[in-house]
Amino acid sequence: MEFDFTTVINRHGLDAQAWDNLGQGNAPQPPKAGFDCIPMWIADMNFATVPAVPEALARRAVHPIYGYFQPSDAYYEAISQWHQIQKGTAPIPREAIAYDNSVLGGIASAMAAICPRGGPVLLHTPGHVGFTRVLKANGYNMVLSPLVQDENGVWRMDFENMEQAIREHHIHAAILCSPHNPSGRVWERWELEQAMELFQKYDVYVISDEIWSDLLLDGHRHIPTQSLSEDARLRTIGLYAPSKTFNLAGLIGSYRIIYNPRLRDWVEQESGLSFYNHMNVMTMHALVAAYSSQGAQWMQELRQVLSDNVHYAISFIREHFPGVEVAMPQATYLLYLDCTGWCETHGISLDQLLVQGSDVGVGWQDGRKFGGKCHIRMNVALPRTLLEEAFFRLKQFVFAA
Repeated sequence: MEFDFTTVINRHGLDAQAWDNLGQGNAPQPPKAGFDCIPMWIADMNFATVPAVPEALARRAVHPIYGYFQPSDAYYEAISQWHQIQKGTAPIPREAIAYDNSVLGGIASAMAAICPRGGPVLLHTPGHVGFTRVLKANGYNMVLSPLVQDENGVWRMDFENMEQAIREHHIHAAILCSPHNPSGRVWERWELEQAMELFQKYDVYVISDEIWSDLLLDGHRHIPTQSLSEDARLRTIGLYAPSKTFNLAGLIGSYRIIYNPRLRDWVEQESGLSFYNHMNVMTMHALVAAYSSQGAQWMQELRQVLSDNVHYAISFIREHFPGVEVAMPQATYLLYLDCTGWCETHGISLDQLLVQGSDVGVGWQDGRKFGGKCHIRMNVALPRTLLEEAFFRLKQFVFAA
């Protein structure tokens, strides 16, 4: 490989939440004496980003003035070209692209535009904890539609349940996560088409979070929701960012794509009310550098590394952790472990299991925050040496019984 995905980079003392904030908020507890922490919780990769990004930031940082600016033509062109090449879309008109400080901020603005406070919103469970935080904080009524696993363990949308919920609760707004976090599903075309036909039938506006759409595993292909049909194009707010793909979350910045002019005006009005939703000049340069030919090559290598890590982890779990079930993700770098069997067999709670892991430095994440009953979310985007060490510790000290 041309790029380095093997070096273990010291991030202590460098403002890395995954490493320096253990024991705070939703972070796992620090390990016991004798163990260092291997962070496998927050969705943050432990790989250096593509070299083009720090090079671009360094070039811009040399200039000593950081005053007001306007997004460059290169910013909009980079987004449009990236979507054309990587996602197979048509060129995106400049007016359809707008900045958001984050995908979750974009959801807040979009929801304010399409649904009154207190109104019902359809979303799937398990689901991203950020969705529930945003909706609760802004006073919306969440109507949850459970994903179900088929005979092969593949997570699927329950269309009958979705339609019943939409009809009974008079829902006109929905959040779709594509690819899905935490299950790692890459929805097939027929699944997306059936969902969008349902949303069209009941006139439901759709917020489609596609922040994971670059991190595809094993050759899976992402289908942008807005590309499905003309109706999907006009009723969907697409949310994207380079942050997951290139490990740029600390730079802040995402973008939305809205083709419907009226819907675009509504969301733009809401997003501008706080007067703070403005791009950082460094964010702009980082995106342009990431969405380059070098960025595309780096991403292809990253996909292979993540695919290899996921297969290693899944095989290890199935061989050494009896009673733990996990579906093979098709995107992201996250595993969603169902620990029901292990906990029942050994008479322990999920809380106890989580502590057993964090005690030996495996910083995994409580999956109940995402809607699971006895689940753990695990991030495997780290160098193979750290990944193997984490699973060695789990085998020796946690699942040894």
